[in-house]
Amino acid sequence: MKINSKNLLVCNCENTMDIDGAKLCKALGSNEKIEVHTNLCRTGIPSFNQALEIDEPLLIACTQEAPLFRELAEEASHEAALRFVNIRERAGWSSAKSKATAKIAALLKEAAFDRKPAGSTAIQSDGVCLVYGKGEEALEVASSLASRLSVTLLLKESDDVVPPSVSALPIYRGEIVGVKGHLGDFEIVVNKYAPVVPSSKTSLQFQMERDGASSQCSLIFDMTGDLPLVASPERRDGYFQVDPAKPGAVAQAMFDISDLVGEFEKPIYVTYNDAICAHSRSSQTGCSLCLDICPASAIEPDGDKVRIDPVICGGCGSCSAVCPTGAVSYDYPDRVNLIGRVQSLLQGYNAAKGKNPVLFIHDESYGSQAIAMMSRFGRGLPANVIPFGVNEITQIGHDFLSSALAFGAQKIYFLVNQERRNELDGLIDQVDLTNAILTAMGYGDEARVSLIDEHNPDRVEDLLYETIDLAKLAPQNFEVAGGKRDIARTAIVKLNENAPQTQEQIPLPAGAPYGRISINTDGCTLCLACIGACPVDALAGNPDQPEVRFTEAACVQCGLCRTTCPENVITLSPGLNLSKDAMMVETLHSEEPFECIRCGKDFGTKSTVEHILSVLGGKHTMFADDASQNLIKMCDDCRVIEQMENPADEPMRGGPRPKIRTTEDYIAAEADLGAENDADRLSAEDFLSDKE
Repeated sequence: MKINSKNLLVCNCENTMDIDGAKLCKALGSNEKIEVHTNLCRTGIPSFNQALEIDEPLLIACTQEAPLFRELAEEASHEAALRFVNIRERAGWSSAKSKATAKIAALLKEAAFDRKPAGSTAIQSDGVCLVYGKGEEALEVASSLASRLSVTLLLKESDDVVPPSVSALPIYRGEIVGVKGHLGDFEIVVNKYAPVVPSSKTSLQFQMERDGASSQCSLIFDMTGDLPLVASPERRDGYFQVDPAKPGAVAQAMFDISDLVGEFEKPIYVTYNDAICAHSRSSQTGCSLCLDICPASAIEPDGDKVRIDPVICGGCGSCSAVCPTGAVSYDYPDRVNLIGRVQSLLQGYNAAKGKNPVLFIHDESYGSQAIAMMSRFGRGLPANVIPFGVNEITQIGHDFLSSALAFGAQKIYFLVNQERRNELDGLIDQVDLTNAILTAMGYGDEARVSLIDEHNPDRVEDLLYETIDLAKLAPQNFEVAGGKRDIARTAIVKLNENAPQTQEQIPLPAGAPYGRISINTDGCTLCLACIGACPVDALAGNPDQPEVRFTEAACVQCGLCRTTCPENVITLSPGLNLSKDAMMVETLHSEEPFECIRCGKDFGTKSTVEHILSVLGGKHTMFADDASQNLIKMCDDCRVIEQMENPADEPMRGGPRPKIRTTEDYIAAEADLGAENDADRLSAEDFLSDKE
């Protein structure tokens, strides 16, 4: 049978899963028949080869033997895509047995969902490696790596190092005080930097020590055992930090770093739309959530925007989760694809008559291992607990959570990766926001979304089997389209339609991405600076008269309008308005325009002109009398004309225009000058006679 144009192959893994083919077809909503193989990867290979003869995509319900199936497909020159889904550990291997049919159908539906591939960026590494460590151990590691990489050794401590008889690599002493960059392009700054003395005999000697030395490399092998040189070191490609007291970890890191030579493709985890970024306007800071939450320091201010380094970015997705506008958006996969997956999953489960679905969100590495442990050594996942693997749980925002609940999930659990516990702040904020909205709607005080912060699979399993009595959430359906706020609002409105306590206004804590603003009209001069500062067009003007208009549904509570307002008359009021009024444009402040007293043209507001008159009229030397004060009441053009026509003491008035001189004037002036010179000139005779 086919699911979403993909031929489906199912195996019960030598009867270790209770799968009824007829019931599964019915759960999938198909009238076709499906063969449930017992040993597809061994005795069932002829059936697999037969499926390869049809050059169509295959969906194989097995992940353990994926390498074998790919090899067989390559030998058969099968060009269509192969996709694999794990129904064994995630559903079949559990105490639920045949009750897991609805969950298996849901997992198959999700696996058949077509996903948009993420973009990638190329990284070049030439293999120049810096080994940074202490003592003889660092020298041994550097010497071993030198056969595969271009290694330089920087010793933080060198007291116990015996000078090598053969200089196989450059050796220096120093302390790294700064590191920037990423795989293929690290820049380091070293204090107490000194090269080794070639004549060192019993111990290494160094000379010409200096501070502030800088250098570049492609790889860093840090085995000092001290604090990491970069933020979130486990996410910084090309930087390896290992504990020298753990030989196994050192050996594994040496093995991994040796392969990092050449060109590599790295996924672009997030995309950025600066047009709707609320970070800053006119050097006034509004939102800084992505900057504050990024564990890898991959985001930095860039004027009124931010800049995200895709190579440093480790893909946690926290920036996307907390971004109020959707300017930063996770792309691995993108928002529409991710929510489309959970929609396909839950719709498949509900269509198969599954009951009380609980979504169990986990990362693909840590979470998959925990699920495997529970399925192999415990009861496995309950029949209604549906696993949902993502790249990082911290990429999930309230738009996803609201959508999943609207699609019918009764509860959502996150399995916390113990190595990522320091990255949960953004996710916790999104969970709290979602729970606050649901509680206000009367869905109970019990949190619908919660985190499981346990490292023991047995304890995780026990928590999943605990029965929680919750008010039922009726499954809703809607098209996943638009930006982050569009999707979130659609889902929340759907949840509100059938809520025990339908709400129009839900109060939210400060910092929430929903709310409205209010303006103290007594102090507002309608300068409209707030409109120019708003990054999401929640504020707008009126071309016909001075006015501030507001659309509540668009407001993200960034505060740029408040910080930009020169009169300090704007306040923020966080809250979620679910009525249709939130989508309507309302007028917060409006005034009659002031007419120029000379030409009658509208050029400002009455309050502004009156305020200026009250401040300057009769109190400033330039506006001491009525005539000068009338200038304030004129538009720009009339003000200039009036100043030019004012009496002579007006500083802008010019002097009398000079008479135009003609050619005749210049000739007459020259003749008069010649006559004067002739009259003054003394002849030689006159001079001599005067002398006698």
